[in-house]
Amino acid sequence: MSENALVPQKIEQYGRHYDDHSLWSKIKSAAANAGRKVIYNVLLLYYMLTDATIPLRHKRLIIGVLGYFILPIDLIPDFIPGTGFADDLLALLYVVKVLHDSITPEIKAKAQAKCNDYFKTDSGQTPLPPDNNR
Repeated sequence: MSENALVPQKIEQYGRHYDDHSLWSKIKSAAANAGRKVIYNVLLLYYMLTDATIPLRHKRLIIGVLGYFILPIDLIPDFIPGTGFADDLLALLYVVKVLHDSITPEIKAKAQAKCNDYFKTDSGQTPLPPDNNR
């Protein structure tokens, strides 16, 4: 993903691909291949999107990056094993970093809890994702 692609206006253009049903379908179908870090950041942004205190300008950016995540064919097609979600992760981390100050402990807790539902370990334990978003 080029640096130019990370300009907020460029990310926002992918918002036309976003809808709740498509997002949850993508999460369910891609969780194993995308990995915990990608899914945690998707959930973090989703719960920010549903929070009434998040400004509309932030929500436009969130909708854009979640739309990018939904697309199966983007800069690096998602079906490529091992690297297919690298561009998605880069875009997600960029938006999380830009919106860092708006992420509340409640939003983090919701994202962690839902992420744990997708990534249960054999022992039944659900380790939390590392909080690299500080």
